[in-house]
Amino acid sequence: MKVRASLKSLKKQPGAQVVRRRGRVIVINKLNPRFKGRQG
Repeated sequence: MKVRASLKSLKKQPGAQVVRRRGRVIVINKLNPRFKGRQG
């Protein structure tokens, strides 16, 4: 899981979902689980 300042590049991947968990913004991707990331 990458911690990034901006999740824009991860958000553009096909299958990406932006989710809020415990006050953090997380990108999860069921199609390609390599592209996970969190912000904050």
